[in-house]
Amino acid sequence: MKNNFIDAEEKQDMEIWSGIDIAKVESDTENIKQLKSAAKDYVKNNETKMNIRISKDELEKIKQQAEREGLKYQTFIKSVLHKYITGQLVEDKASA
Repeated sequence: MKNNFIDAEEKQDMEIWSGIDIAKVESDTENIKQLKSAAKDYVKNNETKMNIRISKDELEKIKQQAEREGLKYQTFIKSVLHKYITGQLVEDKASA
């Protein structure tokens, strides 16, 4: 899979997971509990909260766009920010 927007950590994860038989993992209920717990701990330790002020009109537009994308608006905002800082979201010069 060719993707120029995958960082070094994501590439390493892809290499690690490429040799795993998913069918075996799905039926391994003992390890699934441990994996879920580890994933929750990782997210909790590697994320932080952020508060911003935004106009009601802009927030409403964000919520509408998030709904069109099938996402919660906080998830949508996080996705847009991630895409921007990784270079996946660029300004369209034609509409600027």
